[in-house]
Amino acid sequence: MGAGERDTGRTDDGRLRRARFAVAAVFAVHGAVTGGFATRIPWIQSHLDLGSGALGLALVLPAIGSSCAMPLAGRIGHRLGSRTALRLLIVLWCASVALPALSPGLPELCGALAVYGATSGMADVAMNALGVETEERLGRSIMSGLHGMWSAGTLVGSAAGTAAAHADLDARIHLGAAAAVLAVLGAVACHWVLDLRAAGDEQPPPRFALPPRAALVIGAVGFCAVFAEGASLDWSAVYLRDVIGSDPGVAAACTTAFTCTMALARFAGDPAVRRFGPVRTVRASGVPAAAGGLLVVTAQGAPSAIAGFALIGVGVAVVVPLAFAAAGRSGPAPSQAIAGVATITYTSGLVAPAAIGQIAEASSLVTSFGLVTALAVGLVAGAGVLRAPERTAVPAKPRQPSQTE
Repeated sequence: MGAGERDTGRTDDGRLRRARFAVAAVFAVHGAVTGGFATRIPWIQSHLDLGSGALGLALVLPAIGSSCAMPLAGRIGHRLGSRTALRLLIVLWCASVALPALSPGLPELCGALAVYGATSGMADVAMNALGVETEERLGRSIMSGLHGMWSAGTLVGSAAGTAAAHADLDARIHLGAAAAVLAVLGAVACHWVLDLRAAGDEQPPPRFALPPRAALVIGAVGFCAVFAEGASLDWSAVYLRDVIGSDPGVAAACTTAFTCTMALARFAGDPAVRRFGPVRTVRASGVPAAAGGLLVVTAQGAPSAIAGFALIGVGVAVVVPLAFAAAGRSGPAPSQAIAGVATITYTSGLVAPAAIGQIAEASSLVTSFGLVTALAVGLVAGAGVLRAPERTAVPAKPRQPSQTE
């Protein structure tokens, strides 16, 4: 609290509202970086003259970098405070998006993508930990809406990237400019996020540690959702083209429908969580996800297949935000638990596209999405691990007593 500033309820409410909007802006910036980079992968492949195998190998590096670096986020936050740590990590993440386009060859590209993934993962953990803390202090669900802002940022970033690609703009110029603009926006937004600092006698978290058991259980639910999300995002257009026989324009529209329904469902998720709680919300979400998977595997035409993928998007949208929120409440080391859940979900996102392809090669894409349907049913069965504890009247936490404005 600033010098001479009175500690009033109105002041606290105003701070929390600003903190909520600020962390939402950071989520949007993070998503915009992701969306912008994805649109320029074809340019990078062409520029470096990479085959599909080489590109596929390089694109594994972001997930590896994320998984290795995520546990460090808690230690950085402990040392610098949450606000400075998030500002540093979001700026590094934004800057890293320019590196792949600047790479002169495959080895440099792999290194650049490892850095890209590492900074992404650490910023992801830091912003989700702050989102959970802000949610706790507000006393109502906001995590689904924060992830909705991430989805919205992804759409904006991909739209800008698509425009740059259609204009035949060099990706080094596009991603360099995007890195600069988004870094400034992220740094400015961090001015209003909560500034949480460890108590003087609080031990720093370990550099690397296995996720706590509670995070593993919560992460299993997140795994189901992200597997369905990754499979649908990467394979829905292929499914419509190869299984349904749709033309490329209709197939691409299916991916767009899936992305949009996910974003909309995340924005609608917080009111549902406030009214019904996270467990009932996820159980209810698992029903359209499973129904959507069933509709996909039985579809005889494009309309029913697109509707099925849209339902999967609706069904899985709120699960990951609620998994992060549950991880943050699961024990005394929220950053470590969130890092554990994030690592599991990132791994799921990495495994899903390859697993779908391998199953399809051995059998068929229809069989692959039968697995997605089964995992969607798993959301209904496993939702109980996301149960929220009873809230206290004053949501501030004694383990992080210092909040500087």
